[in-house]
Amino acid sequence: MSLIQEPVGIVGAGPTGALLAILLKRRGFSRVDLYESRSDPRGAAAESGRSINLALADRGIHALQLAGAFRDLSAELLPMRGRLIHQTDGATSLQPYGRRPNEVIYSISRHRLNQALLDVAVREHGVRVHFEHRFEAAEFDAGTALIRDLRRNRLSSVAMQPLLATDGAGSLMRRRMSTLGFIETQETDLTHGYKELSMPAAADGSYRMVRDALHIWPRGNHMLIALPNGDGSFTATLFLPKQGAVSFETLSEVSAIERFLSQNFPDARELMPDCIAEFQAHPTGFLGTVSASPWHHGGVTALIGDSAHAIVPFHGQGMNCCFEDCVEFDACVGRHSSWEPAFAEFSATRKPNTDAIAAMSLENYSEMREQVADPRFQLQQELSLELERRHPQRFIPRYSMVMFHHEIEYKTAQARGMIQAQLLAELTAGAVASLADVDFEHAAREVNARLAPL
Repeated sequence: MSLIQEPVGIVGAGPTGALLAILLKRRGFSRVDLYESRSDPRGAAAESGRSINLALADRGIHALQLAGAFRDLSAELLPMRGRLIHQTDGATSLQPYGRRPNEVIYSISRHRLNQALLDVAVREHGVRVHFEHRFEAAEFDAGTALIRDLRRNRLSSVAMQPLLATDGAGSLMRRRMSTLGFIETQETDLTHGYKELSMPAAADGSYRMVRDALHIWPRGNHMLIALPNGDGSFTATLFLPKQGAVSFETLSEVSAIERFLSQNFPDARELMPDCIAEFQAHPTGFLGTVSASPWHHGGVTALIGDSAHAIVPFHGQGMNCCFEDCVEFDACVGRHSSWEPAFAEFSATRKPNTDAIAAMSLENYSEMREQVADPRFQLQQELSLELERRHPQRFIPRYSMVMFHHEIEYKTAQARGMIQAQLLAELTAGAVASLADVDFEHAAREVNARLAPL
């Protein structure tokens, strides 16, 4: 029996689950059912204070194009061509993401993205979506899962033939598999959390800051970022330790919140009229890394996306990585005639890459909140782009490999990035203060010796 003749169930109808459903239907599966505990986002407003704006980059765009869903979203993407750094004295500087005009990333609302993908899944492909249906348990011996219809408070048994899990970082499927000893899991909390704050548009609806940039206020142990929205506003996110002398735990009084924001982010504070009320009302968001191994059990279930490998958001790759998962999973399905070997190949080949981006995302937090304001780091970034211009087949900045080259695996970007970081440190050591001081003949010899052509 061909796989595509079998029905497929998916737990979790967020962007990852919706995209996966589209890809499987395009492959020819006759029936795909999505189960989602929340109500239909297409008829509801976005939940305030709980989601960081998403950054869409090449890997995510590639996946959306393969699924035929990109055209429905392209008009809503807001390009960001670099990081705009805000110093405490009000000075700003732009650090371009790449050296080519097309090397930009895009800000998009998670809510709008989810709406568009569900529209495509339902309207164009006939995916059956069961909203307000919560996965509660999996009985692996019987090959069934218990799904509760929340509107009727009715529990139903659903065949796991298979039932794929795209239910996010808090995945109930992963926890059930771990409890039964089928997989090993590790959940590591970051000591920092986040709160969303808003920067409304000007009275005439225009942007009050540069629109085509990701704004960063780096302050060492904490930072503020802001991404543009289509209505002239920005969604700002404050990252701060959860506990300690200056932390979400200690900032509870209005006077303390006001003093902290005004002293650390004076220019941003002027643009956030409701930030005190929002700071008190919005929950402190969780940040952490999830690791599981393997990602499947037999041929009945597999973990895909954040349910298998949630990462921190500091490389802008969470969604992009999950979408790439969907592409890789779909390709594995196409190479096998039964589920278990497809699951096994997906887990074995994809995990080294997701481990790599998890590590790089943690490293990028330090970079964003501290290093971007360091002149030595800025020089190395400038040199990195110049070396790419001179040696495009051998030297591509690690950030560019991750963000703009879906054909380069994460693990390759990580390995080459380590070599390049050492080279950049050597070339900018000592009295080197600008590109004019760099010995580019020596640099060329080292690039050719250390980096094989891509």
